[in-house]
Amino acid sequence: MIKLRGIEKSFDAGKQRTFVLQNINLDVEAGEFVTIMGPSGAGKSTLLSLVGMLDADWRGEYYFLDQPVHTLKPKQRAALNRANIGFVFQQYHLLDSLTVYENIALPLSYRNVKKAEQDSTVADLLDRFNIVGKKDLFPNQLSGGQQQLVAIARAIAGHPRLILADEPTGNLHSAQGREIMQWFRKLNEDQGVTIIQVTHSEENAACGKRIIQMVDGRAGRS
Repeated sequence: MIKLRGIEKSFDAGKQRTFVLQNINLDVEAGEFVTIMGPSGAGKSTLLSLVGMLDADWRGEYYFLDQPVHTLKPKQRAALNRANIGFVFQQYHLLDSLTVYENIALPLSYRNVKKAEQDSTVADLLDRFNIVGKKDLFPNQLSGGQQQLVAIARAIAGHPRLILADEPTGNLHSAQGREIMQWFRKLNEDQGVTIIQVTHSEENAACGKRIIQMVDGRAGRS
């Protein structure tokens, strides 16, 4: 599903160049559950953003579903992202002007899903995450944990082939966190959804099948 070859990202600080990612060569097969771990500043979230096609400022080759991402135009990358990827951000990234219902329905609207099917899917997710009573509220009316639940529901609403999760349980209490990880595992094992998560949690990492350790912008297996 994913092939990264010689990926590098850097920025100039005065006369010195600082590398955020260095010579990343990585394959992720369809149906894998991969965890990226490492110290703060190792490049984990940057790599996830790159894989999610949210960052185009890098060098190297990136193939997603055999599509050469490194040669695609911005609109083509955006279309490929919307059709295949669900993203759970550490800081939620919900749209403040949309209600909980509308935020969850967003990826379905991008894919031109019929309104009746949107309603059914969103209703099911609201029920599964126990946030039915929050559907007409706006993000600023929710707690951090509730916003994260909405973000996760939005990520999986469009039945993506790939879920990218950046510290997905960081703002949840332990019971909610375990429930979310069980849900990710179920998506992976029962529906074959590919998952790449960034986490500092050994417990969350144990839900995956492979760990990639990052240090100073370099990636290697544990």
